Amino acid sequence: MAVVRRGALPDVTYDVAVVGAGVVGAAVARDLARRPGLRIALVEAANDVGEGTSKANTAILHTGFDAVPGSLEARLVREGSGLLAAYAAETGIPVEPVGALLVAWNAEQLDALPGLLAKAERNGCTDARIIGPAEVRAREPHLGPGARGALDVPGESIICPWTTTLAYATQAVRAGVDLLLNCRVEDVGPTADPHVLITARGPVRARYLVNAAGLHADSIDRLLGHDDFTVTPRRGQLLVFDKLARDLVRHILLPVPTALGKGVLVAPTVYGNVLLGPTAEELDDKTATGSTAEGIAALREQGGRILPELLDEEVTAVYAGLRAATEHDDYRISAHKEQRRVTVGGIRSTGLTASLAIAAHVTELLGATGLRLPEPRELPVVRMPNLGEAFPRPFERADLIATDPAYGDVVCHCERVSRGEIRDALASTVPPGSLDGLRRRTRARSGRCQGFYCGAEVRELYERGAELGTG
Repeated sequence: MAVVRRGALPDVTYDVAVVGAGVVGAAVARDLARRPGLRIALVEAANDVGEGTSKANTAILHTGFDAVPGSLEARLVREGSGLLAAYAAETGIPVEPVGALLVAWNAEQLDALPGLLAKAERNGCTDARIIGPAEVRAREPHLGPGARGALDVPGESIICPWTTTLAYATQAVRAGVDLLLNCRVEDVGPTADPHVLITARGPVRARYLVNAAGLHADSIDRLLGHDDFTVTPRRGQLLVFDKLARDLVRHILLPVPTALGKGVLVAPTVYGNVLLGPTAEELDDKTATGSTAEGIAALREQGGRILPELLDEEVTAVYAGLRAATEHDDYRISAHKEQRRVTVGGIRSTGLTASLAIAAHVTELLGATGLRLPEPRELPVVRMPNLGEAFPRPFERADLIATDPAYGDVVCHCERVSRGEIRDALASTVPPGSLDGLRRRTRARSGRCQGFYCGAEVRELYERGAELGTG
């Protein structure tokens, strides 16, 4: 079915409405779409998928080596990591298995490494090992002075988070899911048979609900009469360095974690940049995605110790994301049989990795609450446009350009994005709802000049696509 963007909502009662089209909500909708005969709605407050936490994370495909052993998060990250790696290979989502080094900078952190190694082994990462300062230096020659050792976790990878969410949503929509954008849930009707979501675009009726609303999952739960957890937004500010910095780092460089999270890391990205961050700031405002001078200064101070030469490189972007932290140490995934609903809350930075496993778990819980689940089917494979630097891009492919010269007509020269890629994004199953959505689908305007040279032409192409009904 086509994406619903404007006009009246379908006058139907869905079998399941999934609230929230982030990476987890989109994965749940895709998993449910595998069950033939179910009518599914994916309900999103924003004008595009992946507009919340999912668009502003550290883009790591985790092994789960540092999760709490025995927790639901540990199990779902471990299962989800393998599922997503296989799904990425099938769909063309760029992944690079660069490995991670958890670097100890003082005696206290060095003493913590054996415990972290034992935790990694309990979580199934049997290839992790502790290495000494000489090997650390050989593996990362640009590292700052003073490294005392590291925990080597070779299974950690970097991934494109934007393409992952988009792939799930694309496959779901092609399989019949209704994607209802600009549908912020403002209230829930008094009856639960069916549920009636009062949205900004009208009512959405569904027999079963999945609350995957991310930062707002606690608010949706309270509309349904439950107060099981509170989401405290945790802001993470990040710096993106120019591609010329890419040779400075070979692994994901992690600090020894604290109670507030995994700490500030330095990592390559699949787009050829280097990432520094995130901060971890507890806030009350779920819209506070702005960057601060204090946050940037703190990142530069820590980055200068980890990788001193990084500070000599150009910063091409600064951004901030909010993570859905709660007062609990684990995911908050629960079924409420009497209300025929499942809540998916407290999904922090590992949610991208665990997304497919979370989706399968949620489907099982829906079945336990009474939803009839037909035998699953295999969905047609989707192939996503490649945004990764380690794989051939359209402008490099003579065979593709010979078939369609638009792929050789580069519009964004910083990121080498062609007119053909922009055209394809605007005509795709889930087209962008904004220029930022187009950027996440193509990388146009993401480079060193941040759209200074290509911005006008990209905007013209986007607006022309919108006029034709493809944007």
